[in-house]
Amino acid sequence: MRYIPEAQSSVIVTHEMAFEAIGDALKAASARGSVVFPALIAHGSDPGNRFSVKSGATEALAGLKMGFIWPGNTAKGLPTHNSVTVLFNQETGGVHAVIESGVVNAYRTAAADAVATNQLARKNAKTLAAFGAGNQAGYDCMAIARIRNIEKVLVVNADAARADRFAQRLAAHGLKVERASAQDACARADIIVTATPAKSPLFDAEWIRPGTHISCMGADGVGKQELPTALYGRSQLFCDLAAQSVVIGEFQHAATLIQAGTVTLTQIGAVLSGQVVGRQNDQAITIFDSSGIALQDLYIAERLLSACPVSD
Repeated sequence: MRYIPEAQSSVIVTHEMAFEAIGDALKAASARGSVVFPALIAHGSDPGNRFSVKSGATEALAGLKMGFIWPGNTAKGLPTHNSVTVLFNQETGGVHAVIESGVVNAYRTAAADAVATNQLARKNAKTLAAFGAGNQAGYDCMAIARIRNIEKVLVVNADAARADRFAQRLAAHGLKVERASAQDACARADIIVTATPAKSPLFDAEWIRPGTHISCMGADGVGKQELPTALYGRSQLFCDLAAQSVVIGEFQHAATLIQAGTVTLTQIGAVLSGQVVGRQNDQAITIFDSSGIALQDLYIAERLLSACPVSD
C-alpha cells in the first residue's frame, strides 16, 4: 500500500495538475463505464462536526474521499477542513493508496470552477466577484486567474478584517482586490464565484447582468443555497453531476423546474467532450454548480501518485 502524507501531497499539487486531472474527471462523469455513488453526509459525536464520504468508480479507478469540517479547529489554530482520499486495489480488493489531501482538496475544488469557467465564461471576461473571503474562495480566484485575464477581484464580505486578509493573500499572487457591496459586485462582474455556507440567496436575481458566468461552489448539503431561484429561468444551467446536484447541490432548489422541463440541466463533462454546446452567446447567463464528486478526487490522487517517487 502507498501512503502520501499531507506534508508531501500539499507540495506536489499545483493548479496546472489539478486543472488537467479535474477536466478528465468531469468528462469521465458523463461517460459510459463511470459511476458516482450517492454521497454520505454525516457528523461526529458532536453534531456540529460534519464529515462526508464520496465514492465512485471508472473502468480504471475506484475509491473514495472522506471530507471533514470541524469548526472548533479555528480556536485550536488548525484547519477546519480536511480530507483523506483512498484508492482501492481493483484486482485483489483492499487499499492501494491513502493520500492525506486537505490542501489537495482546495486545489481540486478550485480546478472544477476553473474548468467550467473556461468553458462557460466569455473570453473577454476581466472582472471577478468573489462572495466569501475564506480559504476556498482564494484558491478559486487564483485558479480562475490562470484561465482569464482578471484585472480586478471584487470581494463581498461583511467582515472588513477578513476581507482585508483576503485581499493581501491575493495581492501576493499579483491580483488586485477591492471590497464591494453585493449589488455593486453583481453590476460590475463578468464572472461571479460563490464560496460560502449560505442557506439563502446572496443577491437578487435582477442584479445579474446579461453575459455573466456564475460558479456556485458552496452548496454541498441539503438546505444550502447561494442563488435566487428567480435566476434559473433566464440562465443556462450546468453542473458536475446532475443526480447529485439536484439533491445536495445548488440545483436542489431547481429540481421541480428541471423535472417539469422548464429548465435544462447539463453536465459540464458533456460540454468538455463536445457532446453539447456550452455558452450559447455573449448575452447568455451561465451557472455552474459544483457539488463535488468522487471522480475528481480519484483522478487527482492518481496524478499525485505518478508525481510522487516510490520509496525503496
